[in-house]
Amino acid sequence: MNLFRKKTVDQLVADSTPLKRTMRTFDLTMLGIGAIIGTGIFVLTGKGALTAGPALSVSFLLAAICCGFAGLCYAEFASMAPVSGSAYSYAYLAFGELIAFVIGWNLILEYALQAATVSAGWAGYFNKLLGQFGLSLPVELTAAYGTTPGVTTYFNLPGFVVVLLITWVLSIGINQTKKTNDIMVMIKLAIIALFIICAVWYVKPSNWQPFSPYGIYTFQPGSTQPYGILPAASIVFFSFIGFDAVSSSAEETIEPNKTLPRGILLSLAVSTVIYIIMTLVMTGIVPYQEFAKFIDAPVAGVILYTGMNWLAVIVNIGALVGMTTVMLVQLYGQSRICYAMGRDGLFPKFFSEVHPKHRTPFKGTWFFGILTAIAGGFININILFELVNIGTLSAFIIVSAGVLWMRRTAPDAHRGFKAPGVPVVPALSIIFCLVFIAGLNWETWVRFAIWLAIGLAVYFGYSRRHSKLEGAGNAGAPQVAAAKAE
Repeated sequence: MNLFRKKTVDQLVADSTPLKRTMRTFDLTMLGIGAIIGTGIFVLTGKGALTAGPALSVSFLLAAICCGFAGLCYAEFASMAPVSGSAYSYAYLAFGELIAFVIGWNLILEYALQAATVSAGWAGYFNKLLGQFGLSLPVELTAAYGTTPGVTTYFNLPGFVVVLLITWVLSIGINQTKKTNDIMVMIKLAIIALFIICAVWYVKPSNWQPFSPYGIYTFQPGSTQPYGILPAASIVFFSFIGFDAVSSSAEETIEPNKTLPRGILLSLAVSTVIYIIMTLVMTGIVPYQEFAKFIDAPVAGVILYTGMNWLAVIVNIGALVGMTTVMLVQLYGQSRICYAMGRDGLFPKFFSEVHPKHRTPFKGTWFFGILTAIAGGFININILFELVNIGTLSAFIIVSAGVLWMRRTAPDAHRGFKAPGVPVVPALSIIFCLVFIAGLNWETWVRFAIWLAIGLAVYFGYSRRHSKLEGAGNAGAPQVAAAKAE
């Protein structure tokens, strides 16, 4: 029994079922921005400002650097193995089947929990927008059971419906998906630009003093929560989760060897600049201590602070659009990971069946879309949100280590893009990820261990015996051949 049997690039490409190739660099960049810009600006900036003060912009920069190092490693793998599956496929290539399955299992957790969690935030902004027009839903249908203190709630109807609508868009074709995402991202960026242009006149440089009131890392008297630039970076790291989903679109991308690296790195760069500008403007308008008054909706709070109430409705729309694109990209990435695992035999064939008309993994998309909608509708999943972080960081570590390993074992393999500064860049990516993981609480580790235990039971109970490599008796070859993308 070879638990670490590998695939070559030729095998990965040969096993792929070409989906409809329509994605270009612009579409991939919009896909990445759609995944990144959303919750970070409209939710996490409040808690981040309380944790780091005006130095929150530095925290965003540190989180972006960590993701940038990982992004360079993703870009190299994407240019070498332009197939669906993202980190799952890259791990199959570098470390073998068992590691690949574990990473794929973690990515499913990452994408599902983030999409379900964002659906809860989306519902909150949707209810606020209805209120601004004098409308309302029955309070029992505004949130999952027990998520609103002092109020009896049973079901998150808005979140449930929006996830199903996004699933429908994903299921009917990549053309519809990319057009929907491109339009929403452009609307979101326009609203953010409008906010910056209107709000920058209210900035008072004195509010940036002291710029870093808590330093790099410190504990305040009477508090168990750390403060400073590093703890805030761990919080806002969530903001960048999702750019890795861009690499899941390899089989729907034109010239993936070139366009995938560009899309990954451009989306990270643009999003980082936006985050830094937004946080400087927001902390320049409102003293950082004041964010405690509107921690759940910091951008709306800044608007009310300036008195520009007319802008509130527009920003609420921007928040809804922003969170919608995040869910769209997460559900897209999830369906493509499951598609790749089903194609390899590690999941039932059901997940890899491609719709003859839409050329999408139709059944798998709906299966996980419905599960995610139910999770967001009924379950209070806020306590599980850190699992998104640990699942993503583990994938980043494997991909970064994979670049180091492949440079050693397959130095002559075809690479359309080479990460610069190897071995330093992958090593720094691993170090950053380990630092962020070390900051997670022990409950997260326990839940993560339980999830891994379930995954290993699935692998040894089903996946190992049904793997296509098992049927072929292939122990995996370490050599990597040059692959030509369609």
